[in-house]
Amino acid sequence: MDPLSAISEELAEIDGQIADVFRALSNGFQKVEKIKDSNRQSRQLEDLTDKMRDCKRLIKEFDKEVKNMERRIDPDTSRMLSEKKQSMIKELNSYVALKKQYATNLENKKVDLFDAPANEYGEQNVLLASGMTNQQLIDNGHQMMDETDQAIDRAQKVVHETINVGTETAATLKAQTEQMSRIVNELDSIHFSIKKATKLVKEIGRQVATDRCIMGFLVLIVIGVIAIIIVKWSRGKKKHTFDFSLLWICS
Repeated sequence: MDPLSAISEELAEIDGQIADVFRALSNGFQKVEKIKDSNRQSRQLEDLTDKMRDCKRLIKEFDKEVKNMERRIDPDTSRMLSEKKQSMIKELNSYVALKKQYATNLENKKVDLFDAPANEYGEQNVLLASGMTNQQLIDNGHQMMDETDQAIDRAQKVVHETINVGTETAATLKAQTEQMSRIVNELDSIHFSIKKATKLVKEIGRQVATDRCIMGFLVLIVIGVIAIIIVKWSRGKKKHTFDFSLLWICS
């Protein structure tokens, strides 16, 4: 039988829900490791962030139930429950750190998910094991959960920024693709215009050649007419000269 069930059915139920969330987080991070697409990886990390929020909420409910039972339980049970809560917080923090690692790899930059260095948490865990009072354990747990909540908020912000950058990049690529399409259409139009202009120039050239031929024929005709006139004039002059000579002889 679950020891928590003997203390409180509600505590046992909350503990079971937290365990389910931890299993979902473990499986989720295993999936993230296999995902290659950055957008799908971002969505998976965002889903895991929501699960970590649920886990934090359940831990707070667990702590609230423990506080309500403080006067009805013995010191050993109270210490056991406090250690149980700190174990939950520690495991949640490990998933937050794992989320930080994936977010850093995704964005190629460091994201500080905790205000205090990691060794500080190690020292806190040593203090917890060495014998702190219940109130100190509770206060320390609240502080760690608040820090975890802030870390989750910052991690979620990074995920949203990643999605926004991806969306803007896709929009830019779409605009550039449309611009390239317009350029190709304009080049096709210019090529068509050049072909049309070339054809027109050839037609003009043929027309000019035809006009030159016509002019040549006209020149030949004029020259022929002039030649005919000269020949006729020359023949008429010889005839008159012959008549004058004949009249002189007869006289």
